[in-house]
Amino acid sequence: MNPQAMSSDDDKNEPADSRNYYRIRFREDGQEFTGATKLTGLKKGDIVMVKTDHGLEPAIVFGISPDSNTEGVERKFSFDISRRPTSEEENRYTNLPGHETDAFGTCARLIEKHELIMRLVRVEKFFNGSKMIFYFTAENRVDFRALVKDLVQEFRTRVEMRQVGVRHETKMLGGLGTCGRELCCSSFLKKFDSVSIKMAKEQDLPLNPTKISGVCNRLLCCLTYEYDTYRKQRKKLPKIGRCLKLNEEILKVKRQSPLEQTIVVVNPDGEERQLSKPEWAKAELVKSDRPPKKGSKKQESRAEKKKSDNDTNSAE
Repeated sequence: MNPQAMSSDDDKNEPADSRNYYRIRFREDGQEFTGATKLTGLKKGDIVMVKTDHGLEPAIVFGISPDSNTEGVERKFSFDISRRPTSEEENRYTNLPGHETDAFGTCARLIEKHELIMRLVRVEKFFNGSKMIFYFTAENRVDFRALVKDLVQEFRTRVEMRQVGVRHETKMLGGLGTCGRELCCSSFLKKFDSVSIKMAKEQDLPLNPTKISGVCNRLLCCLTYEYDTYRKQRKKLPKIGRCLKLNEEILKVKRQSPLEQTIVVVNPDGEERQLSKPEWAKAELVKSDRPPKKGSKKQESRAEKKKSDNDTNSAE
């Protein structure tokens, strides 16, 4: 479902306060969107007809949008709720999951018949019956032309086979994360951002794959949520390994706590202690006497200077 606003010019010109805002889902277990409407009295569980790229389609009301009754709030919505459904539309929508379940079973049998190495994930049937999408996963390329031909003959409608990755598969199937909440991808994430192990390191998380991987066996999407905050806050702290001079004592930075803006330092005797921001802010940064790393600009500069001195001595 394309979460693009399908609002008319008349709707856009209406005062914002004349409309109500609701959280809606096109599927019981699908993603939530915000819908705007002049209808009143809608409650959780009601079915409404929504303007989409494919025409009017039914959706379920899951509640009032949090900012619905707040004045001065810019209200952003994805869809226009047009009207309540007719009895025929409501019955057709109620029976839609059953038709999709039957189609799933039929397709699974045909996949086995054609001996295709693929796994069916989900079937989506358009409300108007004009098209059916069969989502699947496969490690290698699959020639499913014969399968599509059989499906078209079976259902007498347009058929699309759409291959998805493991993250999109998990998004479709849904479930609970290690945090105990509904999966982010199936509840509110509109797209998948790139996630790297560097994000876990930046947030001082354990690098155990079982701890930082989701249901899809890929790195947790939530690793991106606070990554920028940790990175910005960490830049404000003295770097690990640097030496500080505080009250005539030389201390070496051992650990950082970006959110608390504290550091753990160790003195020459090996004793550790934590310094708050007011404490380490008063400390003086001590330059390290360690030789520069091999290949660094500082080392190259020293090498060039030494060569220049040698050339001068030779000339003399």
